[in-house]
Amino acid sequence: MKFLMPQLSYLLTQQEVRRNMRSLLQFLGFLFGTVVVYSTLFHVLMEREGQEHTWLTGFYWTLTVMSTLGFGDITFHSDLGRVFSILVLLSGIVLLLIVLPFTFIRSFYAPWLEAQLRLRAPRKIAGSMRDHIVICQYDEIAAALINSLDEQGIPHCVIESDASRAAALHADGVSAVLGEIDASSTYQAVRAEHARLVVANLDDALNTNITLTVREACGQVPLAALVEDMDSVDVLELAGASHVLPLKHRLGEHLATRVMVGTAQAHRVGQLKDLVIAEFPVHNTPLAGRTVADTRLRQLTGLNLVATAERGQLKPARADTVLTDYSVVVVVGTDSQISDLDALFVIYEPNENPVIVIGGGKVGRAVIRALKRRDVTVHVVEENPALADMLTGLADQVIIGDAANFDIVNRAGIEQAPSVVLTTNDDAMNIFLAVYCRRLNPDTRIVSRITRERNLEAIYRAGADFVLSYATLAVSSLLSLAHGRDLVLVGEGVDLFVVPVPASLAGKQIRDTGISTRTGLNVVAIQKHDGPATNPSADTELDAGLELVMLGHVEQLAEFRKIYG
Repeated sequence: MKFLMPQLSYLLTQQEVRRNMRSLLQFLGFLFGTVVVYSTLFHVLMEREGQEHTWLTGFYWTLTVMSTLGFGDITFHSDLGRVFSILVLLSGIVLLLIVLPFTFIRSFYAPWLEAQLRLRAPRKIAGSMRDHIVICQYDEIAAALINSLDEQGIPHCVIESDASRAAALHADGVSAVLGEIDASSTYQAVRAEHARLVVANLDDALNTNITLTVREACGQVPLAALVEDMDSVDVLELAGASHVLPLKHRLGEHLATRVMVGTAQAHRVGQLKDLVIAEFPVHNTPLAGRTVADTRLRQLTGLNLVATAERGQLKPARADTVLTDYSVVVVVGTDSQISDLDALFVIYEPNENPVIVIGGGKVGRAVIRALKRRDVTVHVVEENPALADMLTGLADQVIIGDAANFDIVNRAGIEQAPSVVLTTNDDAMNIFLAVYCRRLNPDTRIVSRITRERNLEAIYRAGADFVLSYATLAVSSLLSLAHGRDLVLVGEGVDLFVVPVPASLAGKQIRDTGISTRTGLNVVAIQKHDGPATNPSADTELDAGLELVMLGHVEQLAEFRKIYG
């Protein structure tokens, strides 16, 4: 009874449901009239045969024949009576066994189930929820973001306008709220005015509508809008978005920073207060083949070498870790220390040959623009001739054709290229091209995008050196906004975590905590909540009032909390 009245109330308030109910009642009236007519004819024909029955018996016979039960206790003896029985039987099959179930399901049962689904999905969040994140659509980005938010203990909710989908998400443990994304009441129901961040993750037009609605309903709550087209950035900013994220453009820029060309340089991948987090490839440097201890980077530059990455695998940098040609070293220090690191490699012979970009779409064009700002010579391979004019003004050379054709990539200069950037939105093609380019030039650095995270291992096996997905960039960008810090993007699935020093670690030196050994997390800095971040050494003692800044995966953070509390 607790749920019966709300369901009935919902049914009665829906205009379409009321129309369906009228249709159902009209059919039931027609069916009842048919039974009455058949019962009357039953009496007439029975009297002709000299049989007498009550009116109740007539209803009884009509219903048993129409429902195909036909007990046989009451029968006609004449052919006319048998013809009438056949007529009643056939009409009963149509009316009772076909039309009635269909009409009942369509007019009553299906709306009833929909009412149950709508009432099963929450219409609002708990009145005590604050400092949460509101996501305006459940998609691949939202799923990855929710996974990270759960691991970090950040409350969140997803707005879903479809009742059945909202109910399914709720049943799967996702905090979904049923509501329309363009209704002010929806954002009041999810307490958006108390949110840490609202994420508008639909298309550009809908995101503009969401921004205007949120601003009207909730004032100046922080709002991040994802945009597909760079021309939409100004529109969303004018609409009131606090942060506009042109992800495809930024994806291209981040891929470009991983391109190796010219003199070896450290690439700044993020900043934590006064400390810079950077990475640089070991390939073509004198560090290849040495252990971390033998590099003496700490003594030469003051930098803290915190981790190494090889084909997407981030590992803590221990003293005996051997650096290979495929290693990428992650360091933490000041700007001047990063500059000192760059100065160490200027004496080595650089590769100044053109970088090859395969794919001239939005991501590819962003890569080309970023590389040209560094005065890098770029050759682009694009299969679609319609993009030729647009690319001609960007790249130094445009080759129209299939990159899987040897003559095409040979014209682009694959055998001497220091780096190849794969920017197509087809993961299978990028995997194929990674294998192909690696075979043609074993020494080139291959940087690629992917669309589906499940293809990450495959493309690294194919020979890629650095891979980044659209979803990962989106999640990392949104998390950095939620935490109020700069974006730190080391690799796929790697994030920066700030955690108070657990009581179990207070008073211990970092080398004695076993954090990197037991969890895989890399301690990159320690800080006070409102104070500066410092670059710790292995013998730095942890204090209960400090915070650990660690680099790693959300699963490693969960393991850290499980072990240390």
